[in-house]
Amino acid sequence: MIDLHIKNETSKLEAVVLGVANSPGSVPTIDNAYDPKSKEFIRKGQYPTEEDTVREMDAFANILTKYGVKVYRPEILEDLNQIFTRDICFVIDNMIVVANVLKERDEEVHAIDYVFDQINPNQIIEMPDGIRAEGGDVMPWNGKLFIGYSEPEDFNMYQVSRTNREGVDFLKNQFPHYEVHAFELVKSDDDPRANALHLDCCFQPIGKDQAIIFPGGFKNQKDVEFLRSYFGEENIIEITREEMYNMYSNVFSISPEVIVSEKNFTRLNTELRKRGFTVEEVPYGEISKQEGLLRCSTLPLRRTK
Repeated sequence: MIDLHIKNETSKLEAVVLGVANSPGSVPTIDNAYDPKSKEFIRKGQYPTEEDTVREMDAFANILTKYGVKVYRPEILEDLNQIFTRDICFVIDNMIVVANVLKERDEEVHAIDYVFDQINPNQIIEMPDGIRAEGGDVMPWNGKLFIGYSEPEDFNMYQVSRTNREGVDFLKNQFPHYEVHAFELVKSDDDPRANALHLDCCFQPIGKDQAIIFPGGFKNQKDVEFLRSYFGEENIIEITREEMYNMYSNVFSISPEVIVSEKNFTRLNTELRKRGFTVEEVPYGEISKQEGLLRCSTLPLRRTK
């Protein structure tokens, strides 16, 4: 059986589901793309190839293995993009929550049925219809639960709004011992520089008390001020709109000391090393064209207690 345990974003990683890039199907049409960055690269004729994305994910898998992490991979489903496992499920404490994702992605969760078979059924929470919260929007952080979401006017307007107010309330009820902080995110179906697809596209805790943040991803300045106050100005790495677009906040922590980052994030990687982190660089630029990066590709199951 798999012993689920996630209290935060950075404790030493022991087990994770990493997505797969094999057999993604043909290049989507603009109408079938789920986010503005994918649309941009479809228009440019530069949508990533299977060969390139498989190579990038293999490089990530090799780093995880190097650090002794148990890596599970979804079964490969023909003609389906299965890179971003973070969206479909997430673990809080010793419970795994199965998200309600876009209907076009319903099949993805069945590709990890063999993982669910190794989890106590009493530790599996399925979201009721109408309740939406994807893993990219949900971050447990040592007794706090940070959640990115959209109020009804945005949720009903934008395809890129993935977590609703009902999702926030559902998680509050399921995890009453957590102090929940819900942040409205800026959304755009057309402009990737004006869209925070998930919370981890504009914010992520790192280390033991630090964070990466793009203030322009939040609709309400008070949320930015809360995070600055909570982490402390000196503990925040603020990124620019262009860096947000390139997914600088979507790195992935293997431990409080070790962060996996994209090899071209020169400014960020230099700053992380100055702050004492070990930075493991991988090529992930092709996958980033689908508005997701390293955190989006992972479903952590267990970090050290």
